[in-house]
Amino acid sequence: MDVVQQPLQSLSWSDAAYLAPEWILIVFMVGLAVIDLLLPRRVTRSFIGWLTLGGLLTSLGCVVWRLLDINSAASATTNANGQVVSGVIRLLADSYRIDNYASLFKIVFLTATALIVLMSLGSVKREDIADKGEYYYLLLPAVVGAMIMASSGDMLTLYIGLELLSITTYVLVGIRKHAVQSAEAAFKYVVTGGISSALILFGMSYLYGITGATNLGAMAQSIQQHAGDYKELLYVAFFFLLAGLGIKIAAAPFHVWAPDVYQGAPTPITAFLAVVSKGAAFAIVFRLIYNVVFHATTPEAPLADDVFLAMLIMAAAAMVIGSAAALRQKNVKRLLALSGVANAGYLLVPVSLSLNGMHVSNFGEFIFYLAVYLLMTIGALAVVTVISAAAGHDEISGFAGLYYRAPWTAAAMIVFVLSLAGLPVTGGFFGKLFILLGAAQTQTYWIIAVMVASSVVSYYFYFGFIRQMFMRSTSEETVHVPVPTGLVIWICAIATVAIGILPGPMMSWVNDHFTIINDLFIGSQPGG
Repeated sequence: MDVVQQPLQSLSWSDAAYLAPEWILIVFMVGLAVIDLLLPRRVTRSFIGWLTLGGLLTSLGCVVWRLLDINSAASATTNANGQVVSGVIRLLADSYRIDNYASLFKIVFLTATALIVLMSLGSVKREDIADKGEYYYLLLPAVVGAMIMASSGDMLTLYIGLELLSITTYVLVGIRKHAVQSAEAAFKYVVTGGISSALILFGMSYLYGITGATNLGAMAQSIQQHAGDYKELLYVAFFFLLAGLGIKIAAAPFHVWAPDVYQGAPTPITAFLAVVSKGAAFAIVFRLIYNVVFHATTPEAPLADDVFLAMLIMAAAAMVIGSAAALRQKNVKRLLALSGVANAGYLLVPVSLSLNGMHVSNFGEFIFYLAVYLLMTIGALAVVTVISAAAGHDEISGFAGLYYRAPWTAAAMIVFVLSLAGLPVTGGFFGKLFILLGAAQTQTYWIIAVMVASSVVSYYFYFGFIRQMFMRSTSEETVHVPVPTGLVIWICAIATVAIGILPGPMMSWVNDHFTIINDLFIGSQPGG
């Protein structure tokens, strides 16, 4: 077998400057850890949360600036279809890439984490989390791990990012040291996370054994040449990878850990797992599927077709099982966890449709719905923190009479519920609509039927919130909305409605600037 050898490359200072968003978060994390260590215990740590938020926004600004800079530099170059050909910065022999694909994911991760930190500043109390300093600055290496996963063009860097994200989230889930439920959630998360990592490593080891390479571009080139010779081993590799990543994205039937972990974790960490951890796993799925699996088809062994079909079946299972299991849930965090399982199914559909026929807007459909999912999930969980503090529990009965106690908070929750249900005029409606239209383009009508059926079923438990807020007797508990948490609620609510009213500009911008060849496919040639 021919093995593609990648020459060793060092990281120069000019190359390191491209990693400014990651360096900023690491410097902030180290600095805040030292400050937290040196401060007397009697000094409140709330300012560490504000500094953490500042670091996230600074990093976000660098990512946006680099994205605009790359696209402005390449704006004069267009392909045959009139699309802008984006520039790509390749570091360490293409093992780390800064392109539109990675930058869009990083914007989602940093925006989500910034909103979660802001939510925490209004909701995390000393009696809930003793070490508030650790709680805030541990979010920074977690989001760095997610950013590494989005930019990885090599299995080694990809796995480093995965473990950095996983290990820090294990700690964050169990950070409420004296809460038995939090300790139980952390234990379950560590065990399932370890199983997931083992499955992913096992699949990667088979791919390395077959191709002799860890770079995704080199692997694709080798698999194109030898897929027919190693089809059985490739099936094993791909399906182990799907199982491991299925656990990370909490897609059925690999979702059973999610309700317990989401319930036991602090609510802001639940939001982090639901959006950032899930999104980072999807970043891996997209890179692997379209760089490696996509090329693994021969006339004798339709490997890619089988893997894409398996992913569609997983998507359908996630939608059906997640929606059905949520019907009997009374705990809000468990209900939203199962809602996240169903949404993982919706997000899997654009990835699983491949590039059949004229359908090439997979990534645009995916990133649009991921952005909407960010807003409605973090917004809904921000409302949950407020209601849980007032009621003293996480049951849906805590929403009883909310419209009469806090009408504006109830109005925001209605926006999130309508968006989760996929009803107009919200971002969730257009997110699901774009995915449905993409499936229709590929004539995959059975998955459309599953999406529609699961959405209709979900109306029952989503409208349970509205039933409680308007049609149940008013509770006596006073609802106090802290200013930072209120900001998060209304930022998410306004953005959800705005995207629902004007979805076109965002979708058009992504499709105009993102190209599969430049931003997603990784060539076998080393970059510099």
